[in-house]
Amino acid sequence: MRTRVLAGLLMLSASWANGQEYLPYPGASDIAPPMVHNDHYDAVLEAGKGADIDPAKGYRIQDLGAGAFMVTEGTYQMMIVKTDEGLIVVDAPPPIGDKILKAAEEIAPGARITHLVYRHAHVDHIGFAARIVATNPGMEIVAHQETADILARANDPNRPMPTMTFGGIDQPFTLTAGGQSLDLTYSGPNHEPGNIEIWHADSQTLMLIDVVFPGWMMWRRMAIAHDIPGVFDLVGQVNAKYDFKTLVSGHVGRTGTKADVEEQWAFMTDLHGAALKALGSTAIAEGMRAEDTTNPWAVFDNFIDRVTVECVADLAPKWRHKLSGFDVFIYDQCMAMEQSIRVDGPSL
Repeated sequence: MRTRVLAGLLMLSASWANGQEYLPYPGASDIAPPMVHNDHYDAVLEAGKGADIDPAKGYRIQDLGAGAFMVTEGTYQMMIVKTDEGLIVVDAPPPIGDKILKAAEEIAPGARITHLVYRHAHVDHIGFAARIVATNPGMEIVAHQETADILARANDPNRPMPTMTFGGIDQPFTLTAGGQSLDLTYSGPNHEPGNIEIWHADSQTLMLIDVVFPGWMMWRRMAIAHDIPGVFDLVGQVNAKYDFKTLVSGHVGRTGTKADVEEQWAFMTDLHGAALKALGSTAIAEGMRAEDTTNPWAVFDNFIDRVTVECVADLAPKWRHKLSGFDVFIYDQCMAMEQSIRVDGPSL
């Protein structure tokens, strides 16, 4: 692996644009940097794998207990709660698509979907909502007001407007239907404004989307977080806030645990420390041609590249073989973290 990636870096040094040569920065990790074709990634670790999915069905249902179920096609996750009146569906990811309706029928044959809860507004998590509404006319759609505001601006027919909203921060809203209750809480901006926690106390299940990735490196750029300090706040306090047994995280092939949250918090803390250290130890314009130092954009690009290289090299020995996909997105995480520290401030 090391030989292959180093060979890729050497290939970079032979690449030209506008007559100029690209060279790798000193001290770079042997992990392939962005914008380089990588024909072989690190293997997925056992800790990141979920249970097998029947290829004939294309989805897996996991019984969480007390009428709650997780549904996944291997990459996305959503939740269905069986009530005395029908079903509550939480999220409608297009990659799962019509498998949601098949899973609903499998969980409760003939039951009507009475409620659809939006965790947040992103298309990849609720873009199948219109199809669910079409087959269940009159159903309620529940979301935080922040999500409703985003959807009103988007005006997307695939994401129908909520029919029931709630507001505020740390003011739980309880959705009750057919003997089941879900506590919906918004802790403030994090992955996206309006991204709520969903707590099903009877099964001790917490649903928190695009924040924790059990056994995996976070998706790129801290999961494209709208507010990185908000993500730190949420991950840092979620284990104390909820006595959960199971975490439905919205992505990857398995559910999570409190240990998964602790592991991600440890990685995020190390990421912050590595980026902060690199920002403090990296000299401005080091190694640049004198004539290029008159270009402030070029100076800053050179600085951030070298901060990122140092950050990645610092983290790789400890985390590369703990988190699946570390090699895929670690450069993105270091770039996002150094930017947050510079813009939002250094405090965790």
